[in-house]
Amino acid sequence: MIQRTYPIKKALPELIELENLLEQGQRHLRISVPLHIPQGDIQLPFYVLEMGSTAPQAPTLALIGGVHGIERIGTQVILSFLGTLLQRLEWDPAASDMLKEIRLLIVPIVNPGGMWRNSRANPNGVDLMRNAPVDAEGRPPLLVSGQRISRHLPWYRGRRNDPMQPESQALTDTMLTALKGQRHCISLDCHSGFGYKDRVWFPYAKSVSPWPAIAEAHALTELFERTYPAHDVYLFEPQAHSYTTHGDLWDYIYDAYMADQPDGLYLPMTLEMGSWLWVKKNPRHLLRYHSLFNPILPHRHRRILRRHFTLIEFLMSAVRSMSTWAPDNSQDKFRREQAALERWYRSEK
Repeated sequence: MIQRTYPIKKALPELIELENLLEQGQRHLRISVPLHIPQGDIQLPFYVLEMGSTAPQAPTLALIGGVHGIERIGTQVILSFLGTLLQRLEWDPAASDMLKEIRLLIVPIVNPGGMWRNSRANPNGVDLMRNAPVDAEGRPPLLVSGQRISRHLPWYRGRRNDPMQPESQALTDTMLTALKGQRHCISLDCHSGFGYKDRVWFPYAKSVSPWPAIAEAHALTELFERTYPAHDVYLFEPQAHSYTTHGDLWDYIYDAYMADQPDGLYLPMTLEMGSWLWVKKNPRHLLRYHSLFNPILPHRHRRILRRHFTLIEFLMSAVRSMSTWAPDNSQDKFRREQAALERWYRSEK
């Protein structure tokens, strides 16, 4: 039985939905709460869920949502997927067989305090995705790349030399503990709010130079596009093609993972749902800050909730079979790197 630490009448709808799912699927879930976030006189839980294999080296897919509290649709997509998966586990042997071979790690609400306050930042005013001890190269864009001027301005990184915020540290610890010693890992961090098209970004956010795993990112991209040629809703690209930032948590976690296990393969991906299209189709989105990042019409909301199931299910299969499609020798890796440079860096060659 889930022990709630907040008055139910005041609770976040996403938190209520999550805890209902935890009660529904508790026999399939391993649940931990490494952190509580104070919000006034209540404590908001930082939930970490695991499903599937407990083998030390099981391929791992991590699903992350709610890093920015205002971008609730990312959490909602993950909860919708989790609800469907729990239902399938009651009748579908294929779902059970999949989870025997992989570990599924889910952190659905990284920033419960920010979500409670309808804020991008956490309750301390810090943008968690600008909070890692990573500085961008070159001249990143002013303010949006992360600033230390004031917590009252957006994209605040926190004070220099301060430890990471509790939520950032908890996510980092969770990821590095779960991925330690594992050869094959993918994560998908769900956001919204940039552009007219859904993007799947990979690192680095800190640099316009090609990421060390660019060959594997290209292989994964082509695998998806070849497998689902009609599902052309995504633009796969390096994040730095849109903008570079300081303090990106996935840059930090990836570098820490590779320092610990240089022979491992970890692909941290970010799903950036293009909310500008929602605004274009319905200018009422401009009337409320919240609706700039979340679909408000019921039919559009339902479409977004189901739209990304294909991607998540693909990533489950991709991480399980990573050894079959990832470049496995220097010649194949070189060929993939050249194809990636041609696709994503052609103008820079």
